[in-house]
Amino acid sequence: MTTSCPHGAHARRKTSRPGEVDLPEAPAIEVVDGAWHVRSLPLVKEVLRSTAATVQAGFNVDMMREGTARGGQVAMRDPILFTDGPEHRRQRSMIARYFAPATVSRRYGDLMSERADAIVAHVRAELAAGRRVELSEIALGYSVAVAAAVIGLTESDTAGMARRLERLFSIPWQPPRPRDAEADPEASDAPANSPTTVPARLAARFAAIANAATSMKAAGGVGLFYLKDVRPAVRARREHPQEDVVSHLLEQGYTDPEITTECVTYGAAGMVTTREYLCVVAWHLLEDDALRRRYLAADETERHAMLHEILRLEPVVGHLYRRAVEPLTLVDGGTTHVVPVGAVLDLSIRGANADPEHVGADPLGLCPGRTVGRGVRPEGMSFGDGAHRCPGNSLAIAETDVLLTRLLALPITLADGPELGWLDLIAGYEVRDMELGGAPDAHNTPRSPSTY
Repeated sequence: MTTSCPHGAHARRKTSRPGEVDLPEAPAIEVVDGAWHVRSLPLVKEVLRSTAATVQAGFNVDMMREGTARGGQVAMRDPILFTDGPEHRRQRSMIARYFAPATVSRRYGDLMSERADAIVAHVRAELAAGRRVELSEIALGYSVAVAAAVIGLTESDTAGMARRLERLFSIPWQPPRPRDAEADPEASDAPANSPTTVPARLAARFAAIANAATSMKAAGGVGLFYLKDVRPAVRARREHPQEDVVSHLLEQGYTDPEITTECVTYGAAGMVTTREYLCVVAWHLLEDDALRRRYLAADETERHAMLHEILRLEPVVGHLYRRAVEPLTLVDGGTTHVVPVGAVLDLSIRGANADPEHVGADPLGLCPGRTVGRGVRPEGMSFGDGAHRCPGNSLAIAETDVLLTRLLALPITLADGPELGWLDLIAGYEVRDMELGGAPDAHNTPRSPSTY
């Protein structure tokens, strides 16, 4: 791919992580400290599709399983994010209906519109009063409300749930480590005196995630999330099942601890990542008047294409991790690499999405209407690929579009910020302190505490 952007120059990538090196400065495959770093788009895709040779190794999966082995008298099913093979495919096929584009429009279209309209009314009132509004707080409340409806966590206050989930996602990341091929990575025996109450079993599962002080915080956080958010939803759906994930899990015989763990993983996918994506899209559009005008004037198809291009440029999850369970052969040009059993593969999504051979020239520039290579999705690898491809991709694009078409139609500017941070648990960015003000006097308005 060598074609330059025919639609005019726009912004550069805003979320490049300091010290991170990708193509073309770094090789497509490189072994660093025992981990296999893979950076080219086709090789990242190949690894993600190698379901017989690799398994999930990201999102603290090793620590989570260690916690289950230490704390669970009765074996707990791994959440779908951590499973592989036939059981994973079976579960994915059953939950796919909750995230299908037609379902998103039919079941959640009105909810997204109502929430977005309420946010716009709130922002309009605050700006009229001469106050600023912080976007990441609004985005969190909005994404939590939408994801909670899909998951089935609708029996508690969404603002409180958002704070509880933020506490859980502050858990430190534990990098996956290579394993001895001779060892059985999954072998473990739970002690006979394992705790059996739901909060105790949940605490035991999460207690191995970090060091002692932080694990106590995590254990308390997940217990509170269960008591305040999950248990009320489970009780309601045992009596009156709905068309949502919690009802599906109950139908499949999941226990309360298993449902809680699934809700945490869905929470990360549906709430935290969407919040960051929504903010980074708004960042681009607020700083580029021409792009903002084009977005607001476009039809839905063109708007969604623009959102996919921003997601390619700014993937929320920057790296994915897999572990080889069989020898895996990868060919880079004329060089053949054999990844040994037990090795960790660090897949750079930021690198793959900026692979000039497959996404076109100037890959670190924003180019609406970009022509990508054959077999390359417009968002690149931002939603993953293979068996673990994000099932909520349509939902993420739709809810972002519903809110931003309304919000950016207001006379607002980026008054201050944002500040960019990093969340190692998802190898992604955090956009904070993004203050919106009214034009043209945005810099003279005090900040408003958000209720969303």
